[in-house]
Amino acid sequence: MEDALDKAGRPLKPLIPLLARFLIVFTFLEDSMRIYVQWEDQVQFFDSRRSITPFFSQIFLGLNILVMVLGSFMVVFKKRQDIGAYGLMSVLVSQAFAYGLAFHLYFFLRNLSVLGGLMMVLSDVIVQRRPMFAALPELSETSKRRYFQLGGRILLIFLFLGSFTQGKWTLPRIVFSVLGLLACIMVVVGFKAKHSAIFLVLLLSVSNVFINNFWTPGHNQFKRDFLRYDFFQNLSTIGGFLLLISVGPGNYSFDEHKKSI
Repeated sequence: MEDALDKAGRPLKPLIPLLARFLIVFTFLEDSMRIYVQWEDQVQFFDSRRSITPFFSQIFLGLNILVMVLGSFMVVFKKRQDIGAYGLMSVLVSQAFAYGLAFHLYFFLRNLSVLGGLMMVLSDVIVQRRPMFAALPELSETSKRRYFQLGGRILLIFLFLGSFTQGKWTLPRIVFSVLGLLACIMVVVGFKAKHSAIFLVLLLSVSNVFINNFWTPGHNQFKRDFLRYDFFQNLSTIGGFLLLISVGPGNYSFDEHKKSI
């Protein structure tokens, strides 16, 4: 079965890393466009709800747009991806505190998932380098890559944990949650990680279209913005799982442990 999947996906294999990186940063590109389009509303929000003067809020919003756009292009086109990824991480953290969502469980867990995708990007760019001071002990690039892969795939699953805090529990949602949770556990321990990630990509893609359909008429502006936020964050998480499929779960996984036996 594994050989069959590899043969079926071989024509698409060169495109997966590019698609994965693009999806990971999609939420940042959409957010930068939203800030630009809703500039006055954003400034008013910070002034009335966060007690931040228009002068400082405009500087903050402008820097956010700059970092998100530049960081996204750096990640997608592999131009100092590490700097781009760290810049996007800083946006996640700064926005969480600026908008007062740092301790909101739902948004916190979803942001962790996006952070996991960025960690997968970092694991993909780490290469073998000779240590600067050979006599001094230091963490090797190989070890860093393993830790980033482990941390990335753990953080990716928090999207599902976040979904448990929202909505009503119906039979389809219970089935979706159980299947997703089992696949997430397999990803975390690294057991059939690539196959589990493929399943999660398909599951998230289908559910994203049907659940976060912000383009459907009848939603008020608040509901539409909320669904759009979820839709693009789901795309970023899908990108993280695609990158996991491309680069693998790393040495700290059950799959790699079996190979060494």
